[in-house]
Amino acid sequence: MIVSRLRPGEDLKKGIENIASEGNLKSGVLLCIVGSLNKAVLRMSNENKMVLDGPFEIVSAEGTVSPDGIHVHLAVSDHEGRVFGGHLMKGCEIYTTAEICILKVPKTLKRIFDSETGYKELLID
Repeated sequence: MIVSRLRPGEDLKKGIENIASEGNLKSGVLLCIVGSLNKAVLRMSNENKMVLDGPFEIVSAEGTVSPDGIHVHLAVSDHEGRVFGGHLMKGCEIYTTAEICILKVPKTLKRIFDSETGYKELLID
């Protein structure tokens, strides 16, 4: 397992990609992220992008990690406890910290473009 921490001002998505790259991670499952964001950038299921100004608590995160890319869903809560969630995009700025746990998996995970969905989708070898 890889356990790492991102610091204030870092980009959450870029940070996860860097952790995977620096850890020479071939395939993994993102178990959790504990921390906070100044700004959240999420893609909705209808492909609209939601940009939210925080601060926010990260209340849930999960996904897959491969050299071909990451696929992470993120939920954050504001100061009133309202929760917003969606697909993690670049631009999520760390507020105080982001503690990240990624479990290495023995299967080879790849992300291959799927013409049916229009996205890079998971392929398990």
